Amino acid sequence: MRVVDVTDPADPLLDDLRDLNKSDRRPDLPGGRGLVIAEGTYVVGRMLLSRFDPHVMLGTDSRLAQLRRESAAEGWDADERAGDAVYLRASKELISEVIGFRSSRDILAAADRPEPLSVDSVVVGARTLVVLEGVNDPENLGAIFRNCAALGVDGVLFGAAAGDPLYRRVVRVSMGHVLRLPFAHLPGTPTTWQRSLEGLHEQGFRTVALTPYADTPLSRAVDAEKVAFLLGAEGPGLTEHAMNACDVRAAIPMADGTDSLNVATAAAVAFYERARES
Repeated sequence: MRVVDVTDPADPLLDDLRDLNKSDRRPDLPGGRGLVIAEGTYVVGRMLLSRFDPHVMLGTDSRLAQLRRESAAEGWDADERAGDAVYLRASKELISEVIGFRSSRDILAAADRPEPLSVDSVVVGARTLVVLEGVNDPENLGAIFRNCAALGVDGVLFGAAAGDPLYRRVVRVSMGHVLRLPFAHLPGTPTTWQRSLEGLHEQGFRTVALTPYADTPLSRAVDAEKVAFLLGAEGPGLTEHAMNACDVRAAIPMADGTDSLNVATAAAVAFYERARES
């Protein structure tokens, strides 16, 4: 890691981390720079341990020291993992001016998007997967990835109309686990992507559609060697196309007077039930 002090907010070295809250100029826009942004020492640490190699970091001197301490406590070296990346050491005030808002994290990193993983590379060796259809809220996406990491889900597959898993807020809410958990996008349109589930069936997965309107309780749906949970967007849930392509529809038992759970919460319950049965 090369440390460079910066004092001018107009310094072009800062361009990849500039205007993070401007919807038309965000550096993480897939159609623009398409960068992946990490914020906070923990998330930057997860990026350094992932396939997303940061080329630039921005932070205070104290956050650099913290990153080094935390990585050493985990048994790895932040400077070594950063390789040729440059650490732009700056004041809190300069950081806020550059990124466009006041942040208490005081350390950020930017990486280029690597080549997308193939579906096969995510599925091979996996026992538990989650397939998301139309889930595009960044908070829900980030929480689902964090739940996956905590509860032993091996990978995430995206059907049609899902949000960008590398959006800055998703990375932050996931605590950086979206950078470490493998994910891939299934091919097809909103009415054809479900055909890809046949590939999971051929590899021995039981596909479980999570829906409040099912007679099979969740506990009876997860007792298989390989399980892939399907979850839909908040509100509409899974499409009939998706549910018809699954082996079983399963419901989470809920108290009278409630009709559904937040999708990230439902995912956590399903993952826990699966981990408990394994």
